[in-house]
Amino acid sequence: MDGTIVAVSKSGTHTFSKPNQDKIVLLTGLGVDGDAHMGETVKHRSRVRKDPTQPNLRQVHLMHSEFHEELNASGFHVSAGEMGENITTRGLDLLGLPKGTKLYLGDNAIVEVTGLRNPCEQINTFQDGMLSLCVYKDENGNIVRKAGIMSIVLAGGEVHAGDSIRVELPPEPHEALQVV
Repeated sequence: MDGTIVAVSKSGTHTFSKPNQDKIVLLTGLGVDGDAHMGETVKHRSRVRKDPTQPNLRQVHLMHSEFHEELNASGFHVSAGEMGENITTRGLDLLGLPKGTKLYLGDNAIVEVTGLRNPCEQINTFQDGMLSLCVYKDENGNIVRKAGIMSIVLAGGEVHAGDSIRVELPPEPHEALQVV
């Protein structure tokens, strides 16, 4: 179960979309160097208002490019980085990974999956109506969130588009991803 990095993105300010970069540098325990969400404690503005001392479980946001394709097929126009992700992937079922999965990115970087991104109303500000495809209830009434996963940096390093992703699952029993 391996994948590929399609694009890497960052923004030094709290913008919804993040411009693509030639590379990003992951810093152990902090996140993406130069990104507004970098740090040991929460940087997401609504979470800072609640408790600025919470650990930052959202240092690196990953999203699968297959979801962009799904959105585009539904009439939206989305490309890598535009939904705020730092790393856009291909070939991995990100949403199906258990909590604690390690992702080996490129030559040196390692992130640990902490949970799901909880899509918010900003998605409709980006493109009206898109939120309903990012979070909804399935036929059994379960909430489905499709706007990517969050992770923390275990080992730093440079990450580039075209780099490979190797997956290491945690020991069983596996814990399903929850919102972080």
